[in-house]
Amino acid sequence: MAASSPAATSVSDPVGAGPPAIDDPMLPARLRLAVGRLNRRIRVDAAAVLPPLQTSVLVTLEEHEPLRLSELARREAVTPPTMSRVLAALDDAGLLVRTPDPQDARSALVELSAEGRSMIERLRTERTAVLAERLERLAPEHREALAAAVPALEALVAMPSD
Repeated sequence: MAASSPAATSVSDPVGAGPPAIDDPMLPARLRLAVGRLNRRIRVDAAAVLPPLQTSVLVTLEEHEPLRLSELARREAVTPPTMSRVLAALDDAGLLVRTPDPQDARSALVELSAEGRSMIERLRTERTAVLAERLERLAPEHREALAAAVPALEALVAMPSD
């Protein structure tokens, strides 16, 4: 990515549309689209070394390890065969450890290896740096609006599903 001065590349209104009204029926669609595109941009700009599902599995393991394959599949909303392929790839990369499940000899418990923990930290650092660089290029009023929106976004994330 080419370096340039923040002032020269400041983005004041990239889509040409103002903020939606609170009761605007397009608010959810615009928010979903913007968040999804921002997430993809961050992954691309940070040169993601792992596919999104593999990254998500590492984070889930970090938060809830050790887990069985079936529990990981449920948490990630994928089928057990899909999770088996994901775990095989992560295992091949040395990012996880499998141990026999003491409660069920047919199952294994999966947890992160030291390299898996290091990978998560590296990904977070790179993606945070990419987002920080993009934020620096925004107009001050947009940075202020995003800062004010963070608690609401965090509340959306923490809200239980119905």
